[in-house]
Order: sequence, then C-alpha cells, then structure tokens
Amino acid sequence: MDDDFDIKMYRERWKAVEEIERQELRALTMEKRLQQMINIWRMAAGLGFSFEPDTSEMEVFARWAKVTEGQ
Repeated sequence: MDDDFDIKMYRERWKAVEEIERQELRALTMEKRLQQMINIWRMAAGLGFSFEPDTSEMEVFARWAKVTEGQ
C-alpha cells in the first residue's frame, strides 16, 4: 500500500509543477516569447543546424501542390 501512496503523491506533485509551468507560460509577454525564440534560433545556428529545407522536403511540397492543384 505504501507504494501506491508514493506513486499518487509523485503524480500529484508533477501535476502541481505542470500547472505552475502553464501559469508561467500564460504570463509571458510576446516580447519575452520572441526573445526566447531568437535565442533558440541562434543556438541552433551555432550548433550547425540548417534552416533550409532539404531536397526531399521540397519534393513533398511539389507533390502536394500537384495533388491539391485541382481542388
């Protein structure tokens, strides 16, 4: 029975943490969100991630355009 109680307490704590995180996200201004996005973008670029779609992705877009062309 102790294990069940521990698991329930653990889940309740994480639900409380999740709710606090949601409140913090709701309170963020657009300026702060934009700054976070810019920081992530810069970090990714610094790590060498490419932001250009690769050939296979472009092929998917081209195929989708053909499929939806007649609609």
